Amino acid sequence: MLKFDFSVKTRDGQKVESVLIHGKDLPDAERKLRQMYHHCEVTQCRTINLDKTDGQSLDIEEVLSLIVKHD
Repeated sequence: MLKFDFSVKTRDGQKVESVLIHGKDLPDAERKLRQMYHHCEVTQCRTINLDKTDGQSLDIEEVLSLIVKHD
């Protein structure tokens, strides 16, 4: 599952940072964003891959590299 981190400028000119939206792809997430912020301008978008950031799918090499980095 992907998560998208948007920064937007509303139609009133206010800046809103870090609007996190789940989506199957960027167009899906942007559609959901525009349902909340009508006529907004997207100033930045960052993709977050939840499959790697949840920490539950570490393999042994990743665990060992974390141990070595802490020494």
